[in-house]
Amino acid sequence: MKLNILSFTLLMLLLLSACKKPGVGGDASITGYVHVQKWNSTFTQYIGEYEGKDTYVYIVYGDHSGYDKRIKTDYKGQFEFPYLYKGDYKVYVYSRDSSFTDPSGTIPILRNINITKRTETVNLDTLPIFQ
Repeated sequence: MKLNILSFTLLMLLLLSACKKPGVGGDASITGYVHVQKWNSTFTQYIGEYEGKDTYVYIVYGDHSGYDKRIKTDYKGQFEFPYLYKGDYKVYVYSRDSSFTDPSGTIPILRNINITKRTETVNLDTLPIFQ
């Protein structure tokens, strides 16, 4: 009887450890680059463009509300969220709203990602933002 309970407990622990939810602890990653277009306050005069250095990028694990982690891009505008499990993620960065429809003046530039392989690296390429 004790052997059956011990075997059942070990089997349940093994099954639970195999069912990971999106989040930190895995071997996958999401990478990308933030690129900035600079405009005047009314978006009528283009000023220039450059790497989005030291820009906050956010990640949401699965269907969580609110962000789970926030990082800054490096001096080249690049970022990486490492050590992720398979699953669904949202990555976003804030941009000035060129359509002037959001009262806050900013909008999220959002990418939905699905990691399907244990060691996958998903490259989001460029996240363009206005400043």
